[in-house]
Amino acid sequence: MTEPALIRPFRVRFEETTPEGAVRTAQFLAWFADCAWQHSMALGIDRPWYAEHGLSLLVRATRLEVLRPVPAYAEVNVSTAVAGWKRVSARRVSEVRSPAGELLARGEIDWVALNERGMPCRFAPGFQEIFGGPDEPFEMHRVSLPEIPAGAHEARFHVRRRDLDPLDHVNNSVYIDYLEEALERAGQADLLTALPRRYTLDFAGSAGRGDALVGRTWLADEGWLYSLRRDDGTELLRARLEA
Repeated sequence: MTEPALIRPFRVRFEETTPEGAVRTAQFLAWFADCAWQHSMALGIDRPWYAEHGLSLLVRATRLEVLRPVPAYAEVNVSTAVAGWKRVSARRVSEVRSPAGELLARGEIDWVALNERGMPCRFAPGFQEIFGGPDEPFEMHRVSLPEIPAGAHEARFHVRRRDLDPLDHVNNSVYIDYLEEALERAGQADLLTALPRRYTLDFAGSAGRGDALVGRTWLADEGWLYSLRRDDGTELLRARLEA
């Protein structure tokens, strides 16, 4: 297990919980992203640094395991650490633990380095040495979707202003909201409180301000599958929920 590079306390706020009184699933990813940015800034690698070097980082895939309930107003500790490197990508491992040390949720987030043209590129010289972590390769998380069946549950909607992050595209945590909303419409709300449960998100593109989206979900042998595309057919997300 990779040792945490940074640990930060968080308190579950009222607006971060569901009507059932547990933290929203998307909040785990929001905590992970916040800790990743705090870690980067503590090392002197802030947004102006990225801009100066013509570099940005994009979440390419996420695996989230929710193991135990986290109720409203609970206090938790969230950790982050770089756990592996490839030529143009890196993996962070983040955990959510109770103050007593009980593991509540765990995530693996695969990032890709992009240049100013939005193309994958190598990290800046010394980048790996600054962030540390084992010099180990890893296999990115993938979700392969079969042909979407005719009976898949479909929903059409637009990107909402509150879905956008400071980079003006849909934040990676919001895609779990899209998936869970699709499962609720499919009559599978019970899955969203099942423990343990595991989400795998494989990003193929990025949704932006005002985009018209089409989401489809259906049950398969490996769990509930989800496809998200723009209404012009551009693929954005392949996802799976196992519970």
